[in-house]
Amino acid sequence: MTAPTLVRNKPTRPRRSVTLTVVMTLFLIYTLVPLWWLVVNSTKTQAGLFDSFGLWFADDFVFFQNLAETVTYRDGIFVRWLGNTLLYVVIGAGGATALATLAGYGMAKYKFPGRRAVFAIVLGAIAIPGTALAVPTFLMFSELGLTNTPWAIIIPSLISPFGMYLVWIYAIDAVPTELLEAARMDGAGEIRTFFTISLRLLTPGIVTVALFAVVATWNNYFLPLIMLSNPEWYPLTVGLNQWNAQATGVSAQPIYNLVIMGSLLTIVPIVVAFLFLQRYWQSGLSAGSVKQ
Repeated sequence: MTAPTLVRNKPTRPRRSVTLTVVMTLFLIYTLVPLWWLVVNSTKTQAGLFDSFGLWFADDFVFFQNLAETVTYRDGIFVRWLGNTLLYVVIGAGGATALATLAGYGMAKYKFPGRRAVFAIVLGAIAIPGTALAVPTFLMFSELGLTNTPWAIIIPSLISPFGMYLVWIYAIDAVPTELLEAARMDGAGEIRTFFTISLRLLTPGIVTVALFAVVATWNNYFLPLIMLSNPEWYPLTVGLNQWNAQATGVSAQPIYNLVIMGSLLTIVPIVVAFLFLQRYWQSGLSAGSVKQ
């Protein structure tokens, strides 16, 4: 009898698609070109914005001068707008994440009468765009005397049906019911079980909800526009739009360089938040990839 021959499996090379590479390259260019334009033009003077090519630097590099003028213009109103935006994000988006986590976890791991009705209501709330609720919200807050106050922005930001739904779906598989039952048999209460076991397993989902809430609150424009009339309570979105209107209106003032610098400063915190939080996604995606 002849000895069986061993056949070595050659490692397969990853398949490459020229079409997919071209499409992704176009998406990358489409994403980076506006950011590059913003960075380049933040280094130019008011005159240099119109006398030089938009995608390359001018002779005069005045980045730090534009930065100083932006944060000191009109007694530092930009810094006040930045503080307002941070206030709305920390309380509004933070509260929305906490409420969505508690509600979504409860819907996923507890059974109670009316659970299906709540599910239908949540799905219906997700389907309604936020702009459609802005005017009714304004009328309701006007009756309560809360317009032109920070609460007019913070309270609506606390409600996140999509965040609740996301935590709900994620918690069904991320938190095994057997693990919760074992903790209960060991004498752990529901609150202790949630904070010591479930919360750690839900971290990737919570981070995702938090980033969605932060971006939505940071970029919120229409609601503050109709709720606030005092510039002292404007967020960055409404304040920069006011500067832009000031630069293009009838009595235009040459502050395009400030608008561009302010726009660049506005996106920096979001980029930093994304880079800081993405590690939690990576750890969460790989946590259940290997079974013992």
